[in-house]
Amino acid sequence: MKLSADTPVLVSGGASGLGEAVVRRMRKAGCPAALLDRDAERGAKVAGETGALFLEADVTDAGSVRAAIEAARETHGTARLAVTCAGIAPGAKTVGKGIAHDPALFAKTIAINLTGAFHVASIAAEGMVAAEPVAGGVHGDSERGVIVNTASVAAYEGQIGQIAYAASKGGVAAMTLPMARDLSRDGVRVVAIAPGLFRTPMLEDLPQEVQDSLGGSVPFPSRLGDPDEFAMLVQHIARNAMLNGEVIRLDGAIRMAAR
Repeated sequence: MKLSADTPVLVSGGASGLGEAVVRRMRKAGCPAALLDRDAERGAKVAGETGALFLEADVTDAGSVRAAIEAARETHGTARLAVTCAGIAPGAKTVGKGIAHDPALFAKTIAINLTGAFHVASIAAEGMVAAEPVAGGVHGDSERGVIVNTASVAAYEGQIGQIAYAASKGGVAAMTLPMARDLSRDGVRVVAIAPGLFRTPMLEDLPQEVQDSLGGSVPFPSRLGDPDEFAMLVQHIARNAMLNGEVIRLDGAIRMAAR
């Protein structure tokens, strides 16, 4: 699919981290972009700097997501690329200090990371399947849209204290193929990216020596990933029509240890 001034893009969690990088790269490509986020202050700042449209939304609330997507559609037209980046990564063991994992925290993590991604993807897909197909790519394949969800290497190698996060990202990985199959007849592709250790707010709050140590654990390149490298892959997925139904690890060959 071509990415140009007539390719509306929608990004949840677009006010920071990986989502912000996607918004900035899509705007540089000339695409009208709408970012959904709960952080109104940060969202307005990114929108002001990029010319994107900020829409405050809670991804755990399907009604809130629908209202935001409909508002974006009224401004830019139907989103042809939807990227789900909203997420949290709490740390808690299954049993910690003799006490079971807080069920409310587990449910919140699933609600934001997995159910939230589903809300954005499915409601965005509803608009895509109703839209006219567009020609794009080297071979001119007619497609109606592309959905890119954010999983994590934790879906495969969840570490100690990542039970909720790993479960949520495992769900994102698992829904990739059936979602792609569901939407294949309508010309909508679905791909997930499983990033490794990236320089996002989740890691930037750690001491520099800890960040350096984490980066050094990556085989090559031995550093934390740049969020724009994630955005570059999103851009390539949108343009390459043969990428469909797959979870792509973006991790510098790291395989996470137990802790």
